[in-house]
This record gives sequence, C-alpha cells and structure tokens, in this order.
Amino acid sequence: MDLIIGTYTNEGSSEGIYVYTFNKETGELLYKNKTTDIENPSFLTLSPDRKNIYAVSEFGSDSIGMVYAYDFDAESGALTFKNKVSAGGNGPCYVSVDKMNSYVFTANYGSGSLAAIPILDDGSLSQDIQEIYNKGNLVEGTEGPSRMHSVVTSPDNRYLFAANLGTDKIGVYSFNEKAKTNSLKELEFVSLPEKSGPRHFVFHPNRKYAYLIQELDGGITAFNYDDGKLNEMQNVSIIPEGFQGSFATADIQISPDGLFLYGSNRLELNEIVIYSIDQENGSLTFVNRESSLGKNPRNFAIDPSGNFLLVANQTSDEIVVFKRNKETGLLSATDIRLEIGRPVCLKFVN
Repeated sequence: MDLIIGTYTNEGSSEGIYVYTFNKETGELLYKNKTTDIENPSFLTLSPDRKNIYAVSEFGSDSIGMVYAYDFDAESGALTFKNKVSAGGNGPCYVSVDKMNSYVFTANYGSGSLAAIPILDDGSLSQDIQEIYNKGNLVEGTEGPSRMHSVVTSPDNRYLFAANLGTDKIGVYSFNEKAKTNSLKELEFVSLPEKSGPRHFVFHPNRKYAYLIQELDGGITAFNYDDGKLNEMQNVSIIPEGFQGSFATADIQISPDGLFLYGSNRLELNEIVIYSIDQENGSLTFVNRESSLGKNPRNFAIDPSGNFLLVANQTSDEIVVFKRNKETGLLSATDIRLEIGRPVCLKFVN
C-alpha cells in the first residue's frame, strides 16, 4: 500500500508530491519516490483504476491555477508527467475524479468557481473546460466573496455537490458522465447558516447519509440523502463548550466500516474530534477529542484497513500516525512520525 502526499512548496523544505510505502500492520512509512515538477500541490486525487494522479497547483509561477495529470506506477511509485491544463479559476484547493474516470473536477477558492475537465483516453486532461462561477452573497448591495472549497460526486455518479465557504451554500448539479463537454447542469443550492463556511463534504458508505464540515462556525451538518436531495437532520459543533480561542475546522472522514466520523480542527485547538454514527438514522454522537500532536492538522486519512489514522500537521512539518480502535473509534498515538515540509493532503493507494 502506498501513501501519496501533497504539500506546499512555497515555504519550508518540501519539493512537491511524495510517495511512501505504508505498512498497514505496523503503521510504518518508507520513502519510495517523489516528483518535483509542480508548485504547491495542495490537493490531489487518484483515478478509479489507480493508474493516474491528478493534482492542483494552487498558486505559483502560472498566472492561474493549474491541474497536473500524471501516470502512476504502483511498483516504483514513480509519477510521470502527462500534461497540465487550467483549473478553470484561481486558487484551486480541491480536485476529484468521477467514478467512471470521465472527468476531473476542481474547486477554485480564489475565484469562487468550479470546473469540469474531460479526461482523455490516455489519462491526460482536455483543454475543453466547463467553468461555473458562483456569485457571492449581496452585502449592502455589494457582492461578497465566493469561496469554492470542495467538489464531490454522488455515489451513483449522477450528481456533483460543490461546497462554497463564501456563500454558505452547497451547489447541486446534475452530471452526465458520457457528455464530451458541458457535463454539469445547475439544479439547486442548499443553504447553510450565515458565516458557517461550508468546507469538505463526504458520503456515508451506505449512500443514505452525507456530512459537511463548516470551517467558520465549527459545525458538522448531517443530511439524509436520496437521489440528489439533501435533507438536513442534525448539526453538531466540534468546538469544546465554552472555548473562546481561535479555530478553523478543515477535513472530515468516515471510517471504512461506516461506524465513525472524524473531523480536524486547526489554529489553537489542533485536534481530531471523533463521533459515532447511528447506523439506523445516521445521527452523530460525540465520542472523544484527540490532540493532533502537531500544529495545523489540515488534512488526515484513514488507511483502507481501518487500522490507522494519519494526520498531516501542516505548520509543524510532520505526519503523525495514530493507531485506531475499530470497535470504539478511539485513537492512540504511536511513536511513528514522518518529517516532511508542509504536508496538506494524504491519499492512500491500495
């Protein structure tokens, strides 16, 4: 099993995208390969067949955000550059691939836009890009910021859900995987509380529930899901009661067995918060909070076996490996630390 690591290269010691072998029995990491031809690969994703990796270049020498396509060799861990195209906007912070390997989607934080980019037969990216801009909310007659933050396809691959931190909405789009271009069509917008800051969005393995983490108010919203429709059923806060300091939530993940949900929190809290998921109705119950043992836990990942949870502590330049109890969901620190400059995205290749 491999771990692919995206980083920021504009400061610190990072050089690009790193590949490490991960031992699912011990949690140990062993260097395998890297590519240094991309600036600030802050988010990346893998094709369903695990043969290609797509990474955003969030900002750098290019005047706009870019998406890079690579061939991935599982044996050597080598990433071979194929091509790069516009991300369809500025400041791309999220990239995903549909389940049929037809399109790459980007969320462009800087320009408040998303893009649908066709994947060509050889795994490279087409220049025929569909760009969709979300207008910001009006404040005293002036358009406020629009801050697209994630783009996720539905389990059946028929819809795309786009969380916008600036507008406090989730955009819902129909998706036609067979279309050669203009594959997305706007359906509706799901509104969240003002200044909640929708960030990352994830579906439960049973496809009946979905969960959104909100960066600005520290909330996690649980939804019932059916055929493109989100119906809010619960909102919890991962902020400790009475806490008066600064915080900014970041990532959200569900364990492979669907029993537990985890959320990360940055700035003064620097922790992973754990919830159990009721399998009958999808509701969340607080379990515990665990220090990330570092600063600014931007992203984290649960390995496919469910044995370990790895946290990318961005500003302390390290990845911390936690042992995970599958029955209780609790985390316990191991002595395994990987020193790496500005880690911000972790993806397992099984």
